[in-house]
Amino acid sequence: MYLYSLTLQQPTGVICAINGSFSGGKVQEIVVARGKVLDLLRPDDNGKLQTLLSVEIFGAIRSLAQFRLTGAQKDYIVVGSDSGRIVILEYNKEKNCFDKVHQETFGKSGCRRIVPGQYLAIDPKGRAVMIGACEKQKLVYVLNRDTAARLTISSPLEAHKSHTITFSICGVDCGFDNPIFAAIELDYSEADQDPTGQAANEAQKHLTFYELDLGLNHVSRKWSEQVDNGANLLVTVPGGGDGPSGVLVCAENFVIYKNQGHPDVRAVIPRRVDLPAERGVLIVSAAMHKQKTMFFFLLQTEYGDIFKVTLDHDNDRVKELNIKYFDTIPVTSSLCVLKSGFLFASSEFGNHALYQFQAIGDDPDVEASSSTLMETEEGFQPVFFQPRKLKNLVRIDQIESLMPIMDMKIVNLFEEETPQIFSLCGRGPRSSLRILRPV
Repeated sequence: MYLYSLTLQQPTGVICAINGSFSGGKVQEIVVARGKVLDLLRPDDNGKLQTLLSVEIFGAIRSLAQFRLTGAQKDYIVVGSDSGRIVILEYNKEKNCFDKVHQETFGKSGCRRIVPGQYLAIDPKGRAVMIGACEKQKLVYVLNRDTAARLTISSPLEAHKSHTITFSICGVDCGFDNPIFAAIELDYSEADQDPTGQAANEAQKHLTFYELDLGLNHVSRKWSEQVDNGANLLVTVPGGGDGPSGVLVCAENFVIYKNQGHPDVRAVIPRRVDLPAERGVLIVSAAMHKQKTMFFFLLQTEYGDIFKVTLDHDNDRVKELNIKYFDTIPVTSSLCVLKSGFLFASSEFGNHALYQFQAIGDDPDVEASSSTLMETEEGFQPVFFQPRKLKNLVRIDQIESLMPIMDMKIVNLFEEETPQIFSLCGRGPRSSLRILRPV
C-alpha cells in the first residue's frame, strides 16, 4: 500500500529552468521545475518539445543549476528545495529516471530565510557549488571525482555573514584559479539598531567576492565594493582565456560590468518611448551564449523586452559595453539558449515557448546603448526604442499553461437567459477575459 498524496492536475507554471546535456553526447535538453514536479524536456527534429521524464518530488523546488566536471560528457543537476538538503541528480538514460547521486543535509526543512536553498551558484569549471539563503547563510561544497570516476562532494564550508540579506549570487569564471563566487548583499545591522530609520535610508548594497582556497579548504571574503542600490541580478562573464571574467550587475535602468581591480563600465538600458519617466527598468531573467570566438548575453526586462549585451574587450580589459534591442516576448522566469539554435522561454504565469534564432541581432539600424554615451547633468543620456514584432526569433512550439483566476463574476442579464460566468485569468500581456456558460 502506498500512502502518497497526489493531485489530479499537475502545476503548469515554471519556477526555474536550466539547459544542458543531461543524457550525454551533444544532445541538448531542458530541465524545468514546476513547483513540486521536475520535468526533462527535449526538442525533437521538428522543433517540438517532448517530455522525456516527469517526476513528483513531494517538496518545493526553489532553485536549479547544472554543472559538468572537467572532461565529463554529461551534466549533473543541483536542486535547491525546502528539504534543508542539497541534492545532486544524474539522468539515467537506460532507466529513464533521475538517480540521486548525493543528498547532504545542512538545515531544517521548510522555506526559511536563513536556511540555504533559495540561491545556487556553480563554478564555471564545475569544481564547486555555493548554496545560499535569503539571509546570513552560504555554504560551499567542493565537487570532485574518486578513483572510479564517480562524483564526490565535500563537507560544507561556511561563508556566513550575519545581518546580511542576499539578492543574487553567481560563479565567477576565473579559469582554473581558485573558484570565486559573487553575491549582491545588504548589511542591515546598523538599520536594525536605529529606531529613527536614518540608517535604513543610508543602507548600501555591496558586491562581494568569495574565494574558495582549494589548498587550505577554506572560504574567505576576497573583495567587496559598493554597488548601485537598484542592483538585483548577477550574470557571469566568461573568463579564463574566453573573456575578461568578472560579472554583469543588472540594476534599475543600468547594466554595469564589474571586476576586482577594473573600473566600472556602465551602460543605460534602452527605454520604451511611451514609458513614463518615473518608471524604472529592471532585468528579470538572463541567458548567455558562448561560442569559440564570441559570446553575448540576452537580458529580459519586466516589460518583456529582450536586449543583446556585448562586451568590447582586450584580454581582461573591457573597453565598451553595448546594449541593443533584440525582440519582445512575454515575460519569463528563465531564459535558456540551446547550442542547437533554440531559445526556451519559461513563464511562471502563462504559456512556455520554444523559439528558433533567425538572426543574432547584428542589424546596425536597431536602437542601441553604449557605455561611451555622453553623461548629461541629469545623468546618463537615455536611449528610446519602439517595440516591434519578432525579427530575430520565430516561435516554433508552445506549451500550454493554466492561468490563475484573478477575479470572477456571475452575470444574469435577463431572466430567461442562462447565467454567464465572467472570469479574469492571468496577468500582464497574456491575460484574458473568459466567459463560461453552464450547459
